[in-house]
Amino acid sequence: MKHKDGKPGPQGTRVFPMTILFVLLCGFSFYLGGIFCSEKNRIEPSDVNDVTKAVQSSKESLVAPLHIKTVSFAECSSDYQDYTPCTDPRRWRKYGVHRLTFMERHCPPVFERKECLVPPPDGYKLPIRWPNSRDECWYRNVPYDWINKQKSNQNWLRKEGEKFLFPGGGTMFPRGVSAYVDLMQDLIPEMKDGTVRTAIDTGCGVASWGGDLLDRGILTVSLAPRDNHEAQVQFALERGIPAILGIISTQRLPFPSNSFDMAHCSRCLIPWTEFGGIYLLEIHRILRPGGFWVLSGPPVNYENRWRGWNTTIEEQKSDYDKLQELLTSLCFKLYNKKDDIAVWKKLSDDSCYNKLNEPDVYPPKCDDSLEPDSGWYTPLRSCVVMAKRLHVAPDRISDVHGGSASAFKHDDSKWRVRLKYYKKLLPAIGTDKIRNVMDMNTVYGGFAAGTIDYPMWVMNVVSSYAANTLPVVYDRGLIGTYHDWCEAFSTYPRTYDLLHLDGLFTAESHRCEMKYVLLEMDRILRPNGYAIVRESSYFVDAVATIAKGMRWGCRKEDTEYGIGKEKVLICQKKLWYSSNRTSR
Repeated sequence: MKHKDGKPGPQGTRVFPMTILFVLLCGFSFYLGGIFCSEKNRIEPSDVNDVTKAVQSSKESLVAPLHIKTVSFAECSSDYQDYTPCTDPRRWRKYGVHRLTFMERHCPPVFERKECLVPPPDGYKLPIRWPNSRDECWYRNVPYDWINKQKSNQNWLRKEGEKFLFPGGGTMFPRGVSAYVDLMQDLIPEMKDGTVRTAIDTGCGVASWGGDLLDRGILTVSLAPRDNHEAQVQFALERGIPAILGIISTQRLPFPSNSFDMAHCSRCLIPWTEFGGIYLLEIHRILRPGGFWVLSGPPVNYENRWRGWNTTIEEQKSDYDKLQELLTSLCFKLYNKKDDIAVWKKLSDDSCYNKLNEPDVYPPKCDDSLEPDSGWYTPLRSCVVMAKRLHVAPDRISDVHGGSASAFKHDDSKWRVRLKYYKKLLPAIGTDKIRNVMDMNTVYGGFAAGTIDYPMWVMNVVSSYAANTLPVVYDRGLIGTYHDWCEAFSTYPRTYDLLHLDGLFTAESHRCEMKYVLLEMDRILRPNGYAIVRESSYFVDAVATIAKGMRWGCRKEDTEYGIGKEKVLICQKKLWYSSNRTSR
């Protein structure tokens, strides 16, 4: 093209404006589309999981929902009625006895996983409902005669007819747990004013201490290892008291640092001063600054008790002096003491902890490479774990990648709406039909916080592969644990009334097969118990198919907002009895 004077003009004289116009039109169309889509299917990334779920959901909307063939699972043999895959006594001989490492989690390899349904014991009955369950349970549900014979003289429990009764006694409180806790409250006034909100009981017996604290507004995790005879955790959960299988051995407990306001050991037989005090170092890690460690039993009150402990007064005095020296080096101070109970307080000021930086001090301060809140298959170390800084709830939310006060507030309000809707879908929520509840992949514990006034408790589970929000859960005065759902959970079969998950398969189905997660849910869910499965439309039909093969009844519902890309399954596990007595 030429100018009228005959000289050639620039090649882009007319092309350039057309290019600009094309870009502007495309950008404007994209903007309008974004507005339309955001109003129609709005997803606010209020927490660290929402962004991932939104991106994954958008991908799934481009493909057809996942469908799988109809499946049916056989029954496990009756000798698997109390099967705990990762703490299975049948596999103990494969592991060492040093520091009881064989009692830690040792999950079977994939080729040894069971693909069958764990049966209930013969004569199993639906559990007695709370609060009556605190004082009695059906013998056939936990048929352990050994514990009845060995501990009945200490008033742990006694068998009468078809039931076990729990008088509330224990090795150190044979006259009753209430009188024992009354004395403890006299020694620790903070148990009465709301300062102490969460506690952990190591070596919990049948969890009578934790059960009594529930009436006093203190949420307690009862901890004990799997054993062949006593089934302490199974008794606790059958009674409706929070509990988890675990042992302080070579690995950290599955909790973040600064989690509990109080830790308790009533003749729990943990050798606190051995191995460089490594077990007490773990208690120090999970106890909040200003928190209390309570010990009853040897060597406390050795002056009056030593004759009944098959030892000498000199040995017991030496043990007590060693314990006191170790506690002082860990920045604990003796707070109060009376009769068989001694209480130490974890100091919160810096003056003591600054001394840990001095050379040749034992135990030393841990180096910065050791994450204080890491609690999933993390080895114990002989050093004092120091949090980066001391937090007050909900300040620790700032440590979560993508977390903020506004995200926390949005999550809280979101759960108020959801729970109101869930109660319409499942009216049993808030009644005595549901006591033991697990939120399988919580973020900030919104489900648990929204049900705090219901006659239920919630075990908040944070995935070991997700953002670490469990410290925030504990800062709210709630309880929970880390877990990887590609493995079995640390509990006995038939221990939860309600399981809830929110996008678990969307987030983690790439790591393990869906059927193994659902079979694990079936193992830990009580007969006639419920599951609320909130999932993307891509997964929900496949989940329903597998659930049917596990003898569950499910129905599919819309979410509270009616968004098509996400659905809610309301499922119930049926009660059935074993017809198969051959090993699988």
